Amino acid sequence: MKFPILSFVASNILSVSAGTILWDGRFNDFTSATDLNKWSWGNQVGPYQYYIHGSSDVTSYVNLSPDYKNPADKGSKQGAKITLDKTAYWNGQNMRRTELIPQTTAAINKGKVFYHFSLMRKDINPPATTREHQIAFFESHFTELKSGWQSGAAGVSDPLLRWCIGGQTKWSVNWDANVWHNVAYEIDFSANTVGFWHSTGAEPLQRIIAPQSASTSSNGADWHVGVLELPRSGYPDSDEDLYWSGVYIESGSITTSVSGPGAPVDPGNGETTTTSTTSRINTTSTSTTLVTSTTKPAVITTTSTTSAAVPTTTTPSCTAGQYAQCGGNGFSGCTNCAAGFTCKYSNDWYSQCL
Repeated sequence: MKFPILSFVASNILSVSAGTILWDGRFNDFTSATDLNKWSWGNQVGPYQYYIHGSSDVTSYVNLSPDYKNPADKGSKQGAKITLDKTAYWNGQNMRRTELIPQTTAAINKGKVFYHFSLMRKDINPPATTREHQIAFFESHFTELKSGWQSGAAGVSDPLLRWCIGGQTKWSVNWDANVWHNVAYEIDFSANTVGFWHSTGAEPLQRIIAPQSASTSSNGADWHVGVLELPRSGYPDSDEDLYWSGVYIESGSITTSVSGPGAPVDPGNGETTTTSTTSRINTTSTSTTLVTSTTKPAVITTTSTTSAAVPTTTTPSCTAGQYAQCGGNGFSGCTNCAAGFTCKYSNDWYSQCL
């Protein structure tokens, strides 16, 4: 492992001279997950703090392998499988948790930054659809992904993967197995806004939701790369695995290529070199209009203005799955139900896809 001094510094400030990567969490300096044990409060080395996990060995909760990364992510040597098992209760809590936190003094909570990662599940050990999972979240939960049945919702299960601002769904999709979801949170800590970039597989990131107002709050050491599962009575624990790739934070222009910054290429002479294979976009945002109704689907119109690489895009309509909320006073999530379901009015505060 190469953490001492030079490698650790490089992992934190790679390409800062070019104004891009502020913190690099792509596991490239790890020989195995056991390297996480080198970190402690008295020995804060490496790109991650490792303390939110259960009582078993590190390999019960985190494992690394080239097989665990998005194949399109050429900047990562390996990805991570993050696991919840029957021992994954941290610090006496009743929530199962396995989370890694950036170990850095870089300004990842200042100005406009982009928090990148790719996420995938498999049919083997999938996250339960009957419990709420909070994924890639900040401690204030001003933005995060969620999956599974949302606490307080009607119904029993929910198959969706959601992106939320302040707990309100802004985008969702059926979370199918073996599909890599590439994500970037566009966070402007100065303007108190957050936007959402997304693609699947090897496709370049596109801005799906233009920046919206959010109570952005981070001390620079509270972004959780992992998952927190809320308890639910009557639903026993089962092993769950989430796969992560391409984790890094950058400033300036966003890297839209899933290959990632610093992806290795073969120049044709059998030698491997490192070069930039990324496309970058400078972003500015315009206003977002939200119209809600308790009796019919809301209309969400989001526009974004981009310069250079790609044309301007507008937000596609998202769909809510069976039993998902689709309307109500103050609701700003997906208001169109998936095929075969209708948004049924329950009361002024809740409508549901049935």
